Amino acid sequence: MLRAYMPGLVLAHDYLLVQRGAERTFAAMADIWPKAPIVTLLYDEEGTGGRFAHRKISTSPLQRLGLTQRNFRMGLPLYAPAVRWLHTSHADAILSSSSAFAHGIKKARGATHVCYCHTPFRYAWQERDIALSEVSAPLRPLLDVVLRRHRRFDGRAAGRVDRFIANSELTRTRIRRYWGRDSTVVHPPVEVERFNPAEPGDHVLFVGELVRHKRPEKAIEAALRAGRPMKIVGEGPQLGQLRSRYDGRVEFLGRVGDDALARHYAEAAALVVPGVEEFGIAMVEAQAAGRPVVAIDAGGARETVVPGRTGLLVSNRGSSGLARALREDLTAFDSEHIRAHAQRFSRRVFQERIREIVQETCGRPVEVPG
Repeated sequence: MLRAYMPGLVLAHDYLLVQRGAERTFAAMADIWPKAPIVTLLYDEEGTGGRFAHRKISTSPLQRLGLTQRNFRMGLPLYAPAVRWLHTSHADAILSSSSAFAHGIKKARGATHVCYCHTPFRYAWQERDIALSEVSAPLRPLLDVVLRRHRRFDGRAAGRVDRFIANSELTRTRIRRYWGRDSTVVHPPVEVERFNPAEPGDHVLFVGELVRHKRPEKAIEAALRAGRPMKIVGEGPQLGQLRSRYDGRVEFLGRVGDDALARHYAEAAALVVPGVEEFGIAMVEAQAAGRPVVAIDAGGARETVVPGRTGLLVSNRGSSGLARALREDLTAFDSEHIRAHAQRFSRRVFQERIREIVQETCGRPVEVPG
């Protein structure tokens, strides 16, 4: 039985504004302990599709600023200090889900903190130059100060965490490199049962936030070179620029609901992943729908895609290598074999492993209501 409750356990996530990969992972964690309170910097019930509407949720004072997914980046200098305002003094155990801030949560003396890390904050570490290039020149010195302060925050915060869980081998490497800490790899959960195969078309699909590190323009250029139609699922800062450049040649679908997303996966010839993903939940979702993945040979793709059997991995990170792969006969893959491979990343497997680690780290059994 997965549902369990630990007295004094608090669950934490950076911010709950939308329902994407990190939020779905956190939701699977939260379902293990359905009575545990949740703390987060910002919360949007509508943006998260009511997924946490029945939970006791405490937010930081920044909630009063009315920040949303569209403008939350404006609050970047405030998040690291604000995470220490989150109320956890009553907790003797904390399970956090962090891509940037939640690992810095303040714990009571003697409490145990287990952190599931999606990645150390990418813009403060491996993608600092990208972050600086995305703001106007007069603001770059200020942003650079904020990012340097975040790295100092990271060092102090990581030292207070009792145990790290990494979502992939790439994240494990970064945790060791930036924070000097070891971690246990537990792949994120995928609701594989939501997906079913269908008759695929000739078009290919990109699914993700339209930001620079996802490299959506490389996926588009590869599809155009290969002569394949393309559909884009997602929104983000680059949407306007991409629409202006490619409108009429690419279909931009915006954010879509779960049912529509499952249909888009099943009807595509393949999912294209042009960026280096820490794990890449979309890659597993596409495989759960029986469709192959064409991805850069790096990061999470190496842990989720079996070359030649569930997709193609491309060593050349430019659009030309992806284009060559997209010219292949993508109907030659066995959809049932691809779907069977995706079952390794099920929600049940994830939840069982997370529960084991929390219990092991806290040194006492997790109580399960009779």
